[in-house]
Amino acid sequence: MNEDAFNMSIRKFLKKVGVTSQREIEHAVHAALDTGRIPGDATLKARVVLTVDGIDLTATIESDIELE
Repeated sequence: MNEDAFNMSIRKFLKKVGVTSQREIEHAVHAALDTGRIPGDATLKARVVLTVDGIDLTATIESDIELE
């Protein structure tokens, strides 16, 4: 295995996940604020389930997203 190529591939994947996740969360939060579904000082529970085929990896990452 080429460790450098492996590391770069993981970093590219994580960058894509981070950028896409942030965009989707921002869009959904703004929509929820606009329709009054959540207050402007809400704390949202966020969860990501990571799976990687071929190595039987499933990991859940949870955190709060605070609007204030």
